[in-house]
Amino acid sequence: MSTVLSTPVHPRRPHGLASLPWLSTLIDLRRRSLIRANLLMLLSLLAAVSLSDFPHGRATPLLAIPAIVAFCATFETARCMRRRWSFYHAGVILCVYMDLMAIATILFLFVYPYTHLLSASN
Repeated sequence: MSTVLSTPVHPRRPHGLASLPWLSTLIDLRRRSLIRANLLMLLSLLAAVSLSDFPHGRATPLLAIPAIVAFCATFETARCMRRRWSFYHAGVILCVYMDLMAIATILFLFVYPYTHLLSASN
């Protein structure tokens, strides 16, 4: 006669990313995520400011990377728009405007070091 050791039955707990639902929504690119879009934009703006060394105006082609990420974040924000107007839709439009201002800032930081080439020098 064999004896089987029985283990107590516990309700199944989610493991991995399933235990953190907010993290799985940030990572899943097929789902729309306004948080992911805003985080991408904020990180790209911070990266652009740190790469440009703004008051000193260091020219670096690496600023193209935050610019591309910022455009992707704007696309992600635009994906979150709904067809019918609501206060959520108005908030998304405000986020798109914020993205456009951040893109303008990043492009300014990208072009600013080269402005001395355009000025008249004697």
